[in-house]
Amino acid sequence: MAKKTFEQSMKQLEQIVQELESGDLPLEKALKKFEEGIQLSQSCTEMLDKTEKKISLLLKDPDGKPLESPFKTTEASSDAVEAGDD
Repeated sequence: MAKKTFEQSMKQLEQIVQELESGDLPLEKALKKFEEGIQLSQSCTEMLDKTEKKISLLLKDPDGKPLESPFKTTEASSDAVEAGDD
């Protein structure tokens, strides 16, 4: 079986959460769904960790030091532009 993408895993995890929240599942089936959800959650966490490590490697200066800066959202960028117009 092919490995699921992050998006596929998240979608399936959301579906499991909805099924569990409905309260319509028998206990044994709910437990199986819960176990499946835990596995999906761990898989997603691993994918995010790997992605974070890869990004950290890509964002190093020539000396190998990490380049870190605050994440700028579109809203923050537009505020900065407006402040600079004064």
